[in-house]
Amino acid sequence: MQTIRLGRRSEHRSPYIKDFVDLAPLEDLEFGAWDVFEDDAYEAAARAEVLDQDDLAPLEDFLHGIEPMSAVFSKEYVKRLDGPNVKQGATKKDLAEALRADIRQRMEDTDAARAVMIWCGSTEIYMKPSECHLSIEKFEEGMENNDPSIAPSQLYAYAALKEGVAYANGAPNLSADIPALEQLAEQNDVPIAGKDFKTGQTMMKTILAPGMKARMLGIEGWFSTNILGNRDGEVLDDESSFRAKEVTKSGV
Repeated sequence: MQTIRLGRRSEHRSPYIKDFVDLAPLEDLEFGAWDVFEDDAYEAAARAEVLDQDDLAPLEDFLHGIEPMSAVFSKEYVKRLDGPNVKQGATKKDLAEALRADIRQRMEDTDAARAVMIWCGSTEIYMKPSECHLSIEKFEEGMENNDPSIAPSQLYAYAALKEGVAYANGAPNLSADIPALEQLAEQNDVPIAGKDFKTGQTMMKTILAPGMKARMLGIEGWFSTNILGNRDGEVLDDESSFRAKEVTKSGV
């Protein structure tokens, strides 16, 4: 990783980030996941065909060992996707508690000291914050009453924060960025981050555009082709999911 500057430039203190921040070494990392499909990590990667078989072959045994836990999922929020590996619960609070139990069990099984949850599920439908999102109490009441304003990604975020697990949202939909979960994160001293990964063409646009502006290059239009894998194209074909992505990209 890159270096970080400490103090004044004249002090010449620029340690590597890995030496400044207590990051876990790669060999100490454990991975776990939830998925609506029962494929293990290798089967899922092979089916997606984002990586070639030659790239996957050295990791085949390792990836076969990562089997997904049953997911919290509802077609109300991702209309073009469905799968059999889904949790059942009378209320959304029950589903959140099931996720918390999964987190505790996974950390016990792997003897993990700490954990981070990254939401990289399919883009949920576009939603605006509602009454149940305004406080922790209202959010928990909403879970008990199966409030439709509470989407599955918000249940994952809630479960993570209750278990002291940092949460990063890699999708553009409304997730931990609501007052209730921001309050919970602050209350439990747990970091939250993210609003879509922006690791592909959006990242390239935000890198190139300032340079073009600085050189005063006249740009009449910008066209890019987005090749989507992992069922993203299928999910975003629904206008309500696409709207969530469209809103987050509007400033780019």
